[in-house]
Amino acid sequence: MKLKSFFFILASLLMVVWMILLFIATQENGWKFYLIEGIVTFSLFYLFYFYRKAVKPLNSIAGGMDLLQAQDFSSRLAPVGQLEADRIIDIFNRMMNRLKEERLRLREQNHFLDLLISVSPMGVIILNLDERISMANKAALDFLEEGTEEDILNKSMDELSSALAEELDRIPKDTTTTIRLSDSRIYRCSRLSFIDRGFAHPFYLIESLTSEVIKAEKKAYEKVIRMIAHEVNNSVAGITSTLDTIDDALQTMDDTEDIREVMKVCVERSYSMSRFITNFADVVKIPEPQMEEVHLNDRVAACKIFMENLCQNRDIDLHLDLCEENPLVNMDTALFEQVLINIIKNATESIDTNGRIIIRTSASPLMLEIGDTGQGISKETETKLFTPFFSTKPNGQGIGLIFIREVLMKHGCTFSLRTYPDGITRFRICF
Repeated sequence: MKLKSFFFILASLLMVVWMILLFIATQENGWKFYLIEGIVTFSLFYLFYFYRKAVKPLNSIAGGMDLLQAQDFSSRLAPVGQLEADRIIDIFNRMMNRLKEERLRLREQNHFLDLLISVSPMGVIILNLDERISMANKAALDFLEEGTEEDILNKSMDELSSALAEELDRIPKDTTTTIRLSDSRIYRCSRLSFIDRGFAHPFYLIESLTSEVIKAEKKAYEKVIRMIAHEVNNSVAGITSTLDTIDDALQTMDDTEDIREVMKVCVERSYSMSRFITNFADVVKIPEPQMEEVHLNDRVAACKIFMENLCQNRDIDLHLDLCEENPLVNMDTALFEQVLINIIKNATESIDTNGRIIIRTSASPLMLEIGDTGQGISKETETKLFTPFFSTKPNGQGIGLIFIREVLMKHGCTFSLRTYPDGITRFRICF
């Protein structure tokens, strides 16, 4: 544009000189003035010719550079009538066509990837170079139990309250690990990176394994329990029947009281073993819940009355903190009350003496929480909760939490069990 302005100014000056010489030529008929006038005229024609041959193509190419800088790939350059310049312009226009097609292709790919990520069952969380969240799809928000994407944007993992986010923050770069939370949920999580504009952007992939692992676990322990129950019950039946027959025969003999007493202990031990195995079998045979609409506060209050005596015997204060709304929930009353009894019983066993159990209900969100001031649960133990046959009690069978898990999952509830920084262990059930 500067070159074009320069030629415009030069042409204007020559035109002014030509007009002055023309005026002088009309006053004097000297041949010098006509010669100078001819030179100026020739210069004007040559300047116009030079502008068309050199300046106009350069201006056209400069305009093309402006289009590239503005990333305007839809505009094209017009031919200028010069063979060499038009070849450059043709190559430039073809390059612009390719760039436009490439941009459209990338836009279509990006749109497809955005749709794929948004509907993917795998959670995807992309971080920026400052390790802050720049994007998260719906699955990731569900796994993290966050409201919307805007709620977590520009936050680091350690700024989120989610237990899963806490575990994600511990994953080393370029590794994949399996995470088991205290609410029985299991995830396969990967921390990877992709290159964008020469920089490595970290991102997380989160895959829920909860249903698959629970199905596999259930299938395995159901088969084991059925096999053991079958063998133990058959053996117990045969042993107790034989011992009863021998006991009847020994009644007619003298000095057999000691051996008969030993036999009674063996019979009781056999029946105790049978009951032990039956407890495992009962977990396998949990019936499908018969749903009915009930008031949550009423069920909690009824359960409190049932468990008050146990708490009083251990000097434990059982306190209710019920919401005013008394919300309606769909549940199988018998199964759910058994869940509450198990949870409260576990809470009392974790308290040595003079403890406190608080049962709280909430209408928004619809939630039931049982908190206790017991010994608490370590991080290592949290990852093993709700695992079949795992128990922290010396004589525990490891089926109480499995029963609770199965019933709550049949009710469609989400739940968690963990000890919080304030020292309170809370079992939260969200309907």
